[in-house]
Amino acid sequence: MQKNSSQFSMQDALRLAKSDAGQRLLTILKQSDGQQLEKARDAAATGDYSSAMQALSTLMQREDVRQLLKQLEE
Repeated sequence: MQKNSSQFSMQDALRLAKSDAGQRLLTILKQSDGQQLEKARDAAATGDYSSAMQALSTLMQREDVRQLLKQLEE
């Protein structure tokens, strides 16, 4: 996958979602506070990535989540 976000394709998203790390991350997200996830989604949809990250800050403090994100970057 390209590091440049403008070159992130739907194929990249599908590959990540189907990966083991992606599946585990999706499970964690589904089990987390749905309201915070909705806030993050809505903020990201409008391009407000700072607010999206703030909404997910509690989730991002989890070591297992950080490890999964690191795996997805590779």
